[in-house]
Amino acid sequence: MAKQRPQPKSKTPPPQAPAPAGPVAGTPKPAGPARRANYADAVGLYEKGMEALQRHDYNKALELFENVLTSFPDERELHERVRLYLNVCRRHATPTAAAPQTVQERLYASTLALNGGRYDEAISHLRLVRDEDPDNDHALYMLAVAHAQRGEHAESIAHLERAIALNPENRGLARRDADLDPLHDDDAFHHALNAGGRSRG
Repeated sequence: MAKQRPQPKSKTPPPQAPAPAGPVAGTPKPAGPARRANYADAVGLYEKGMEALQRHDYNKALELFENVLTSFPDERELHERVRLYLNVCRRHATPTAAAPQTVQERLYASTLALNGGRYDEAISHLRLVRDEDPDNDHALYMLAVAHAQRGEHAESIAHLERAIALNPENRGLARRDADLDPLHDDDAFHHALNAGGRSRG
């Protein structure tokens, strides 16, 4: 009697485990999010601050760097550099004084400007005083000084003559004032000092 052959074993592969969810270990991570659209704006503002700093315009640089911090709070990496230069600006920046509003404030500001050699600034303040108070002999005398220092003899002597006409004491002051030395070779200056006193008004 023939032997019964054994039935071949099934070759069906066993069921495979489901693939793990998510990225397979060892594959590169997805690229980070694209740079923020306002990054370029932040860098542009930072570069303007650097340009102001290189011009030694510390007040302007201070304003621009502070704007980077307040307007772009997410740019942390940029903030580190900004804070470094902010410290430099704060050491050199000067406080911005409010513009003088009254005659007395303008006269005081003019005195400071004259003493600092800032004759354009002094004249700017003094013209406002003259426009508001045309008979202010002190302002007119200071205008004479400022124009003398700028080498503008005609303007200086015209203001000096008016100041002496309003207050004869300015004649003696002008004779002793070293700030009027640039006028000493001008005959019109000596004529203004030696002319007879005029009435006020």
